[in-house]
Amino acid sequence: MRVSICVGNYATTPYVMSGLGFSVYCAEELCYALKENAFLLDTSLMNDTLVEWLGNKCGLKDLAQELYSMLHKQGSLSGFVTLIMEYVGLYEESTIRQVESVLKKGAGLSGIEKRKGQIDYLVEKKRYMAALRSYDALLIQCREVADGHIRASILHNKGVALTRLMLYEQAADSFLLAYQEEALEEHYMAYLAAKRMELSEEEYVSFVAELTNSYETSIALEREMEKLEHSFKEQPEYQRLLIRKEWRSGGEKQKYYDDNESLTQVLKNSYRSSMSE
Repeated sequence: MRVSICVGNYATTPYVMSGLGFSVYCAEELCYALKENAFLLDTSLMNDTLVEWLGNKCGLKDLAQELYSMLHKQGSLSGFVTLIMEYVGLYEESTIRQVESVLKKGAGLSGIEKRKGQIDYLVEKKRYMAALRSYDALLIQCREVADGHIRASILHNKGVALTRLMLYEQAADSFLLAYQEEALEEHYMAYLAAKRMELSEEEYVSFVAELTNSYETSIALEREMEKLEHSFKEQPEYQRLLIRKEWRSGGEKQKYYDDNESLTQVLKNSYRSSMSE
């Protein structure tokens, strides 16, 4: 039997982390939420309600007193979070320092850059639909920003989220807009890559032939695609496909059907997660 020892009490009333959209019932759950969502945190976390909840509901009076002092002396977000994590002791020192580093990097960014980093984090967590809505809202917010690099970066990463959803035509449009904002090779290559995924091979060849000054980029893209294909063939996923092919052609149909069911469930779960708010 596995026994977990909690620091403080398991609260009957949760603390609602409104910025992240969920609730926690103990100091360990709070630490887990802080670690997993480090790039989404901002100074709104530093409030009397959280401090009082830790002190009164979780029974962590000493921690609450230290946090209260830090809060009213205008301490940093990174210091506030690391104090909680160090006190609770759920994670190793290396993990706490990683969280601290993420928070310090975020502190040096402009408001728009900070928000972009938070949305990029949603993409890393495969919450693509939420990320796309947030990118669109941010693009409206920074419409008057003179720095085309920021707008291009937002548009490029929006294109990345769209490709993860296999919406290649929309992704191509986003990459092209990024290139028009900032004429970088990476934006244009991403545009061609999205078109290559969208179109049939014949359609793509005709498409590229009509473009001017795209020959070298298209050749570089083909080289990169060849590398990716070679790399994929060395991955466990490709080996699994070969085994499945052998099951299907070799008469072991039941293994093939059972594996189909397992893969389908994994894909369903992944899709539901990517479409979540």
